[in-house]
Amino acid sequence: MKIGFIGLGIMGSPMAQHLLAAGHELFVRTRSKVPEPLAKATVCKTNADVARAADIVFMMLPDTPDVELVLLGKDGVSSGLTKGKTVVDMSSISPMETKRFAKAVNELGCDYLDAPVSGGEVGAKAASLTIMVGGPEAVFERVKPLFELMGKNITLVGGNGDGQTTKVANQIIVALNIAAVGEALLFASKAGADPAKVRQALMGGFAASRILEVHGERMIKRTFNPGFRIALHQKDLGLALAGAKSIGVALPQTASAAQLMQVCQANGWDQLDHSALVKALETMAAHEVAQG
Repeated sequence: MKIGFIGLGIMGSPMAQHLLAAGHELFVRTRSKVPEPLAKATVCKTNADVARAADIVFMMLPDTPDVELVLLGKDGVSSGLTKGKTVVDMSSISPMETKRFAKAVNELGCDYLDAPVSGGEVGAKAASLTIMVGGPEAVFERVKPLFELMGKNITLVGGNGDGQTTKVANQIIVALNIAAVGEALLFASKAGADPAKVRQALMGGFAASRILEVHGERMIKRTFNPGFRIALHQKDLGLALAGAKSIGVALPQTASAAQLMQVCQANGWDQLDHSALVKALETMAAHEVAQG
């Protein structure tokens, strides 16, 4: 197939590589140098050119304004679309704005799926991402073979916007789990226990989780190079809190996690991996987990 991919960052680059490796013809648009594994891809001058060349255009961008600019801005994807093409947004953005973007694409006689992912850089490289999809079932079934090149757990949740709503829910759970693991390991360390051995013991019980396994180790070893940056997770919690306000729902624990991320941002740590959320807790305790 002729596939377009816009957004070759930490996540997008390996995802695009899987599509290219499967034998598809790839058209890309990037402001930076194309990664060596994507050397065989065709680089387009504008986002509109990507849409003209491809049958399906994937986007993997940081935030809602980025998607709006790439999709609807000057020389955007929408200006290069012709009837029958498909746009798939795999970014994590506003569910409400997603519905607006879908409507704009549908009015051009084209299809739209929102398909945000979970799994981070590790999942993107391993093609094991969880993909949460919103859109028409027929369109989902048509694109599913491409999703299967990038992920393992692929679910059509509902209509346009429902994929993004699911991703927001995912980010709430992940943030609260990171905070919980951070508090637990900080408590254990300050109390004089070896946090590495505490983590090992907890991995065999009901407290075991993927967050404890991966991010708990990051907290102990201080490996905060980003798989998923605090700044991006902070953006996602902002979407959660804004959405909650619009529907009259209180999310007190989400608000607390968002404030911890705000502490990280104030200290210049927002470009670190979101496991570095523990640094906000450590600041209040005047103690590092690794000091145990």
